[in-house]
Amino acid sequence: MRDLRKDVADLWRTASRLTSTRGGRVILFISAHSGEGTSSIAASFALIAASRSTKTTWLVDLDVRKNPQYTAFAHGTIKDVARPGHALDASLGAEQIYSVTGHETEAAYGKLLNAHQIEGMRLLVTHFRNDRLTQGQKVQLRTAPGWWTALRAAADWIVIDSPATDRTRAGLAFVSQADGVVLVVKADETSAADVAALKQDVELHGGQVIGVVMNRIQDDALIAARFEKPN
Repeated sequence: MRDLRKDVADLWRTASRLTSTRGGRVILFISAHSGEGTSSIAASFALIAASRSTKTTWLVDLDVRKNPQYTAFAHGTIKDVARPGHALDASLGAEQIYSVTGHETEAAYGKLLNAHQIEGMRLLVTHFRNDRLTQGQKVQLRTAPGWWTALRAAADWIVIDSPATDRTRAGLAFVSQADGVVLVVKADETSAADVAALKQDVELHGGQVIGVVMNRIQDDALIAARFEKPN
C-alpha cells in the first residue's frame, strides 16, 4: 500500500460535492482485476476525509478474510500515520454485514467486526476477527442496510474498499449503499471493455459510478481521473 494523498486531491474535491439525505456520505472503490491499486487509493482518500471530518471517517474493508487495510496500518506502511488503537465494537446494534455458517451460535458471530481508531486521527479502520471462528465456519457478506444507516449516523464519511470482481463479486452487493462508486483501473493494461463491463455491473446492482481512476502501479502515480458531476 502506498500513500497517494497528493495524487487523489482532485478525486477528493470532486467526491466532496456528493450529497446525501441519509447522513454521512458513502463512497465505494472497486476494480475489475486484483492488483489495480484500489486499497492504496481507498486508504489515501480515507485519510483526506478523516482530516476534514467533524465526527469520524470509517474505512470499511470488505476483504474480511485478509483484512489488508488493518494489516497495512498496523505495519506502519503509510509513513507518518500512526498505528491502529484498541478494538472497538463495530456491530452498531444492527444486523451485521456478514453471516457465519457452520456450527455457529449467536455468541460466535455477533461481534466479529471491530473498528480501530488510527491514533491522533478521526479515522477508524475495520478488522474482522477471523481468529474467533472455529474450524468449518464460513463467512459470507450481506447487504444489511440497517448497519449502513447506523454507520451514516455516526460518521461523516464511509469509505468502502471492495475486493476486485475477478476474485469475488460480493462487493457488488454493496454498491447500492454508496452515494458514489469509483472504478479503479491499471493504466495501459485494463481494457476499455473490462471497464465498461464493470461499470455495467455496478449500475445493474443499483450503484452510481461517479468516475474512473487510472493508476500507474509501478510508480504509484495517479495519472488520470475522469469524473461525472455528482447529482
